Amino acid sequence: MSKQLTKAEEQIMQVLWTLEEASVKEVIDKLPKPKPAYNTVSTIIRILETKEFVNHKPVGRGFVYFPIIEKEAYSNQSLHKLMNGYFDGSFKSMVSFFVKENKMDVSELESILKEVNKKN
Repeated sequence: MSKQLTKAEEQIMQVLWTLEEASVKEVIDKLPKPKPAYNTVSTIIRILETKEFVNHKPVGRGFVYFPIIEKEAYSNQSLHKLMNGYFDGSFKSMVSFFVKENKMDVSELESILKEVNKKN
């Protein structure tokens, strides 16, 4: 998967990842104000289907949409793109940047390292 999402597409994906499946109206209900038009959200969801991020199933006279790309998979791909584009592919450089720029303290860094070690 190497497709990137626009800001609007990502916002709708965040809702679908949270709800797991939803109608266009249910997606709109979860979006912040000002609410986009129904047709706008419907069009973006169809684009997400074309990009193979979303699929649908018929329910009653409408459709329910659901993500077919996991949030973690997209997040991982986006993080690698960021790392490669801005930090010469160096995870160490990227983490160092975030530590410096966000004034992260040692206890926060230790907490992150514990989480990383749990997964390995």
